[in-house]
Amino acid sequence: MWSPSLALAFIFFAARAAAQSCDNGGTQNGTACACPPGFGGADCAQPACGGNLFQGAQRTLQQPAGGKTYANITACACQDGWAGEGCNVCTAASACQTAYNNVFGAPSTSDLAGNDAANNATMVCNTEPRVYAAGELSCDVNNPTLAGLYPGPAALTILRTLDPRLTPAPGVSGFGSNGTVLAQLWYEGEEQFWCSADTCSQTFHDDGSNGWSCSNLHCTCRPNATFCGGVPEKALTDTINSLAGTLDIDCAAPASAGAGVTCQFKQDQLVLFFGSSGIALENCRFGECVRQEVIDGNGDAVSEAPKKELSGGVIAGLAVVGALVLAALLLLGLGCFRQRKARKTGAIIDRHGGVTMEWNSVGYVVRNPHRSQFARGDAFADGHVILDGLHGRVAPGEMLAILGPSGAGKSTLIDILAGKRKAGRASGVVSFTNREGEPLRKPRIGFVDQSDVLPASLTVREALRFAADLRLPESVPGSEKSALVFGVLTQLGLADVADSRIGSPERRGISGGEQRRLSIGLALVARPDVLILDEPTSGLDAVSSYKVASVLRAVASDEHNPTVVIASIHQPSSRLFRAFDRVLLLAHGHELYHGPGGVAPATYFAERGMPCPEGYNVADHLLDIAADPPTSLISSNTSISSGQNEKVPAVLVHKTPEDAPGLENPAAATGKAQKGRGAEHATTFLTQIEVLSGREWKNLRRDKTLFIAHVAIAAVLGVFCGGLYYKTDITIAGFQSRVGCLFFLGALIAFSSLSSLYYVVDGRPLFLRERAGKYYSPTAWLLSRVLFDVIPLRILPTIIVSTITYWMAGLAHDAAHFFKFLLVLVLYSICMTLFNFLLACIFSNGGVAILLSALTCLYQMTFAGFFVHLNDIPPVLRWLQWLDTLKYTLEALSVNEVGSGLMIVDSLQGVPVNVSAQLIMNLLFGFGSNNYYRDILITVGFIIAFALGVIAAVFLRVREQR
Repeated sequence: MWSPSLALAFIFFAARAAAQSCDNGGTQNGTACACPPGFGGADCAQPACGGNLFQGAQRTLQQPAGGKTYANITACACQDGWAGEGCNVCTAASACQTAYNNVFGAPSTSDLAGNDAANNATMVCNTEPRVYAAGELSCDVNNPTLAGLYPGPAALTILRTLDPRLTPAPGVSGFGSNGTVLAQLWYEGEEQFWCSADTCSQTFHDDGSNGWSCSNLHCTCRPNATFCGGVPEKALTDTINSLAGTLDIDCAAPASAGAGVTCQFKQDQLVLFFGSSGIALENCRFGECVRQEVIDGNGDAVSEAPKKELSGGVIAGLAVVGALVLAALLLLGLGCFRQRKARKTGAIIDRHGGVTMEWNSVGYVVRNPHRSQFARGDAFADGHVILDGLHGRVAPGEMLAILGPSGAGKSTLIDILAGKRKAGRASGVVSFTNREGEPLRKPRIGFVDQSDVLPASLTVREALRFAADLRLPESVPGSEKSALVFGVLTQLGLADVADSRIGSPERRGISGGEQRRLSIGLALVARPDVLILDEPTSGLDAVSSYKVASVLRAVASDEHNPTVVIASIHQPSSRLFRAFDRVLLLAHGHELYHGPGGVAPATYFAERGMPCPEGYNVADHLLDIAADPPTSLISSNTSISSGQNEKVPAVLVHKTPEDAPGLENPAAATGKAQKGRGAEHATTFLTQIEVLSGREWKNLRRDKTLFIAHVAIAAVLGVFCGGLYYKTDITIAGFQSRVGCLFFLGALIAFSSLSSLYYVVDGRPLFLRERAGKYYSPTAWLLSRVLFDVIPLRILPTIIVSTITYWMAGLAHDAAHFFKFLLVLVLYSICMTLFNFLLACIFSNGGVAILLSALTCLYQMTFAGFFVHLNDIPPVLRWLQWLDTLKYTLEALSVNEVGSGLMIVDSLQGVPVNVSAQLIMNLLFGFGSNNYYRDILITVGFIIAFALGVIAAVFLRVREQR
């Protein structure tokens, strides 16, 4: 249950008490005190009653009456021309002149002969908020919370001293120094406490408004006054005595001559209690008796408002943003320069002529699955042998078929010859020579996997042009690339379906045979010297298989560029078998036959007692032999290949994948050179971004399902959330609903970002295939993915749902706070998107990534500060809040909302409460009132960390390994 004392504890903080030997800012003067204007007595505790400011110590002092500790000035009457509590505020120039003359005497005629003397003796009453020397201020205090505790009238008087040497008022020059403030608060005519501050600076504006900012605030509550123990259960002594730090006094311009002015008495704790306005003052009256010459001396000065300085956090944030923008512009400029330079080289598609491929003693071993990973010694010493000492040679224009039953090692040999990254240990040498017999360091190797991984939304022509744009040199003109694509379409028999979409299992496109020929075409557009295929006819019928074989025959026998074609074949028909010039038969990783195709293998094995039955498919006969070969046939390890070139410098096939991360291309002369080939691409980074962005745009335009779903759901949820929190009021419960609205938006963004997992997981197989083919760098792929996921699927829906909710819920009604609100949510959306990208890159299993992402969302909601107060979390778990990105988002959103000057107007057990929402926020959620920019910078830090993590994960984890 709430009580007035609990309401006070809710509003104010406890602090130390302070004591002064002289009240009201008086200074020790021997055994007495030198008192400020309007006060007197031995300790300056007695207020003057009536009279005027110039009477100084001669003024009548009001004495305590009726057993009271302090005097009451309610019954004091002011002279004409004077007003305010204590009658210290002048209202007319005549009052100042008369009071001055009565004290100092009227100036003589000779004194007035000169203009300067006249101005020196002429008194005026400055009633504007601006102070020239020392001005008095008297205002009514009207705060609902104070009024609920103390319903009587309250007033605040303030003496603002800018330069005491320029004021004729007695007592000021001896009391004040440059830039001081002395204030007293009165309740029902009795002084309750007084405050002083120094090091003040004045700002004044052309519209007449005025501001004072002072340091070293100190307040003293007068013992046993009504506020300070007179009503014990409502005592504010400790609270008042704890007021310290910076004091700001801001006064608006007068609405009209003689009208009361509103001012604000602001200090950190007062702002916390009562809002951004601090203690609001009404009906303020200003009065400053000052010589005309003082006003004239300052009147020519240009009144300008001082320029506001940016805080350190804002400057740091702007510096970071500026540095990022500058870095992006520099990188863009460098990319443009390199792109133009590459396009001006004038290179054409260079041809190496007929290339011969040869391999010797090729072996491959995988780890023993039963061997402990922590066991010492060679991890492959007792491993399983997949390939054992294979030799082979294929000349230009020849087609080699690699046959063998399942598990014979066909795909493994294909991978090694193509330079694919392997998990085991490979050994042996691979070499290439041109038609002149000279060693070739950088042959172009085209590889076609046994499964077709193609961009479903592109057409056949677009897919081929995409490969041509990225795999051909930058300098090749677009017209030549188009001609090459057209030639490949014709060569592969795909001209009739050139403008048909490739399709996917969910959306039918071209046939399986056409997809296989397209996969071959993607390798052919790079004009390879060697074309290696892993079971190119797998899953195709006999007719489609023969069409593929016909295409391969045309590629191999090209009169201008005869190409080596090597393909593993699982179970070829007799017609398909006869299409190959040479055959390599494997059994359990051993070579049983390597030589001419056709009937030659049947003759070879017939001579060894294994004749082919009449009318039987030779290929089937070879597979029957390889399924259960005689031991003598394996041990002989026979090879009838001819023309071995001992002078060719061989390529060392790297022993382990750790030693050879660049195994994609085994064409370099040394292992070190081969490793360097892994990062080379035919085009510049900027071109890769352009081509990838073009494909992403086509994908987004042709498959709008995910985009429309995000936008539609954002609009619907925006209306739902806005309706749920429609026009939230400004009570304590209403403020909790406001924070609930902000929490709902953050949780919505966290869960909606789960779809970014699908975006990466769905595109992962195609990326692996294209990365292995050196289409582009992983960084270019990442950047294009981020651009076409974050902008249309994250930022745009976030803006939609946030805008609708913001204005329907009645949050801060100004543009500045709205855009700061959007900034927080957009940054959080980017942060969660990159986090989900990171999970999708680390875990190839999409289900595991989704599970971890969902659990992370629940963790963020738990430690965000909405369900449990941050200070109430057990210390052993409290540190988890600092890793919670939603916590920083919710805190920044809440601070932004209360920073708009939001006041809580409520009533607790009949006691009116009118306090700043900042106090409620701190009490209910534990959020820091000044943490907005800190939270923004921390969120940006999380974004950078996740971005670096994604880059590292892509380079290290998302790569093809067989």
